[in-house]
This record gives sequence, C-alpha cells and structure tokens, in this order.
Amino acid sequence: MGRGEKAREETRDSEFTWEQVQTHNKSNDRWIVIEDEVYDISQWSKKHPGGQAIISHYAGQDASNAFQAFHADVDRVKKYLTTMHVGHVTDTKKREINEDFLKLKERATKMGLFKPNVLFFILNVSHVVLLEAMAYFVLKWFGTGWIPWTLSVLFYATTQSQVGWVQHDFGHLSVFHNTTMDHLLHYLTVGFIKGASPHWWNHMHNQHHAKPNVIDKDPDVRVDKLFVVGKTMPVEVAKRRKKSMPFNWQHRYFFILGPPLLFPVYFQFMLFRHIFTRKKWIDLAVVMAFFAKVIYLYVPILGVWGTIVHYFCIRCLESHWFTWVSQSNHIPMTIDKDIAEEWIPMQIHATCDIEKSFFNDWFTGHLNHQIEHHLFPQMPRHNLYKIAPYVREICEKHNIPYVVKPLLQSFKDIVQSLKHSGELWYSTYNACHS
Repeated sequence: MGRGEKAREETRDSEFTWEQVQTHNKSNDRWIVIEDEVYDISQWSKKHPGGQAIISHYAGQDASNAFQAFHADVDRVKKYLTTMHVGHVTDTKKREINEDFLKLKERATKMGLFKPNVLFFILNVSHVVLLEAMAYFVLKWFGTGWIPWTLSVLFYATTQSQVGWVQHDFGHLSVFHNTTMDHLLHYLTVGFIKGASPHWWNHMHNQHHAKPNVIDKDPDVRVDKLFVVGKTMPVEVAKRRKKSMPFNWQHRYFFILGPPLLFPVYFQFMLFRHIFTRKKWIDLAVVMAFFAKVIYLYVPILGVWGTIVHYFCIRCLESHWFTWVSQSNHIPMTIDKDIAEEWIPMQIHATCDIEKSFFNDWFTGHLNHQIEHHLFPQMPRHNLYKIAPYVREICEKHNIPYVVKPLLQSFKDIVQSLKHSGELWYSTYNACHS
C-alpha cells in the first residue's frame, strides 16, 4: 500500500470541519464535499471524464449541487467515489435555500420536466438539415449571382447558429439522458454539421456552468487581454499592468473584435489547438469530415477563393448571432472572484432571462431561459419556462434578484456594461500610474 493510499485509509472515517476542508484546495491536494461526505480527488481529478478543471474548481468546497447537475446517473457515479472517501464534515449548517432547491428539483421531477419531447428534437435537427440543404441548392439551382449567394450565406449562417443550440442540448445530455446516445449525436451536430470539436466544447462549456462568471475559473470571462468585465477585473488589471489595451474604448472596439471575429478567428484557432494538444484524433477526423463536405459541395460552384469568402462570411454572421445571444445573459451580470457561493445564488447572480416569445425561443435556442438552464442544465430546453415561476418564488423568498429583460435591451446592456467597466479601469489606471 502506497503512502497516499495508507493515509486515505487511516482518515477514511475521520471527521473534519469546514475550515480543515477548505485548506485542501491546492493543485496537488484537492478535497471536495458531496452531501457532507469528504473525498480526496487529488489524483483522480486527472482522470475525471468531464476534465480535470471542472471538478478542481470545487476543491475545498461543497460540490453537492454541481455533482447532481452534471451527472445523469448519480447513483452509478457515486460508486466510483467510495475509494476516494476520507471522512465527513461535522459542522455543516443546513441552509434553507438548499433545502428549497432540493424541493424544487423534486417538484420538477414530479412534473416530468426532465423528460424530453423526442418530436421536438427531431424537428429541430430536421430544420437544421433543411436549412443546410437550402444553402447549397440555392446556389446549385440559381447560380452564383449576388441574390442566391446572399441567400446561401444567410441559410448557412442560420444553420450554424441553430445547430449550435441543438448540439448544446446533446452536450448537456438533456435529450436522451444517456451518455452514449447524447455523445453520438453531439459528434454529429457539433462535429460534422458545425465543424467544431465536441471535446473542446465540453471542456470549455462545463467549466462555465460549474463556476459562471467566476474570474480565473469560467473560460468565458478569461478575456482580460482584450476586455475587462465586471467591477473586480478592471481594478485588478489597472493595478497590475502598466501597458494594456485602451479598455476605456472597449465598448466601441467590441463591435470590431468581438462579434465579427470570435468564430472565424479565435474559435477556429482554439478548437484546433485543443485537438492537437489533447491528441483528440476522433474529433480531428469529424472536423475534417466537415471541411471535406464544404470543399466537395462548394468548390465546384464557387471555386477555392469563392468558397473561402463564402465560408468566412457565414462564420462572421454566425459569430454575431452567438456572441450577442450568449453574452446578453452574462456580461451585464455579476463577475467576480470565487467566494464559494451556494448553487442558486451563484447561478442567478451570473445570469438573467430574456422575455419569452416564439421568436426569442427560436433565436436563442431557448437560452433566453438562462437562469433555469443554469440551475438545471440537464432539463430539456422546451421545459425550462415551466419551472421558471417556481424559481422566481425561491428568488423572492431569499431576496435574490431575478432579472428578465427584453431582447434588445439585453443587447444594449452588453455595451453599457463594457463602457462602465472600461471607465472603472481608466479611473483606477490613472490613479495608480499617474
């Protein structure tokens, strides 16, 4: 028996205080707590199927609600934890908000809100396939004049945006609640239809859900090379750096560097970087199959350079669509360091909802119900609005702001929040370096 195994064996039935647990948050010493039981994940986190980062973000913290949210078969997964069990926490205080959340989840289960409508997802995938076919055949049938070319770009950009929402469902295991089936369809949608790496998407997006808007943990707010967001980041960057971007102008250059270039430049680079550094050769094969499809279909019609221009314009439009939708729910909300908040306040402080309508539901892939999606990431998106009134009740009871906005207002708030953060950076920078 190795020294580490012996130590775990000796402490397997030990009792710990939260103060003791919180000290185990180092890169080589990580403990998490699930339902008051303490687990040493120091070595196993490297083998975690969901990636090392997502589970490590909870080192020294209570991961109970996150554990429930990310695993479809909780009882089966718990069996793997037994070998890592080192004891239990003795000074846990039951918080009413957690009890209310458990009751809410039980209510959602009884209402059948975790059961997917198969027809809904069949129609969604079908409309994506139809849009992609229209993008090709409008050029095939009507030639490459500016009208059919423009229609083709619009159809294909809509295809890419809508398949982005559909793959999101499979990535969260919210369609089949079956790892094998959801992963298979995830590879088809995000890989072959969209041309991205499923493993890269999971790696990035699951971290975002685990710690939304948490600086140094949520990849979506690791933007301080180009932007500063929230109230904490602008001050820290201003104090730490003498040279940086002119962040007081970020609400203006956002229109140039943000929506237009996120997909065609940054994401294209990052997904291939992820594939090669992590040696995800299956992902590479699927992504290359996507590009082979594009070349086979469009080069005979548009030529090589025409296909490149066509593809870039599609990615640029898709990038606008995704950026405005995804950031509308998060950037104007609380962005701060990790303070180990409870699941409900952490998720709701970092998210907001957009008003429900048929168009908003379609345009955002039901991510206008972002609060509910973050609380229940495995709930099929067509049911999110049904749990919303009960989420609002909990928020009112515990005095947590439940924010719902019109779609256009949510877009305006992105720019306003960037402006405010930029001004905060500017005033702090001048005070520190003048």
